[in-house]
Amino acid sequence: MQPTGLDFIDIIHKGAIATYPLILLSIVSVAVVFERLWSLRNIGAITLRVTESILEPIKKGQRDLAIAICKQNSHCPAGRIFLNLLERDGNTRLDVANNIAAEAMFEEGQKLKKHLWILGTVASSAPFIGLLGTVVGIIKSFESMAIAGTGGFAVVGISEALVATALGLGVAIIAVIFYNYFQTRIGALNGLFRIQVAKVVQHMSV
Repeated sequence: MQPTGLDFIDIIHKGAIATYPLILLSIVSVAVVFERLWSLRNIGAITLRVTESILEPIKKGQRDLAIAICKQNSHCPAGRIFLNLLERDGNTRLDVANNIAAEAMFEEGQKLKKHLWILGTVASSAPFIGLLGTVVGIIKSFESMAIAGTGGFAVVGISEALVATALGLGVAIIAVIFYNYFQTRIGALNGLFRIQVAKVVQHMSV
């Protein structure tokens, strides 16, 4: 009798203790990845554009115009940061202005990291969930062998158990790649915010 190939759907059903949670985690991870990609799109370009558009009005003392431009771009973190800064008293000291800007940048930085903890959690927990499924699967295989009174390894049973580890590693790898990508991207955006805020504060102090 020819051995039959492994049915992937059947393997998932048999390893439900690990495979179902891993499939759920993969769906959640993909949703977070697409949500963050959409939220972070064009932020760098918009930040540069907003900065350039308000520097001249600030230099000419047209503070109301600069505020209006920031309000038009309030969907962008830079617009909200500059708005927070410009709406304060025009006679604000340089150190106070820098503190206001730092607080605003911190708040926006936290918003940019929204949901990233989910990717971090998935990246760290998925391999262990997969390992749990593998251990449980191997225990079941040995139990079946003991009941059947056969020696050696139940190859099909072991293969089914190892799928849980492979699935867990796959989910974790994808999550950690995008987690690191978003952390690097957000770090670069925070650096860009600091540079552009310094330009604005310098023009305000002239």
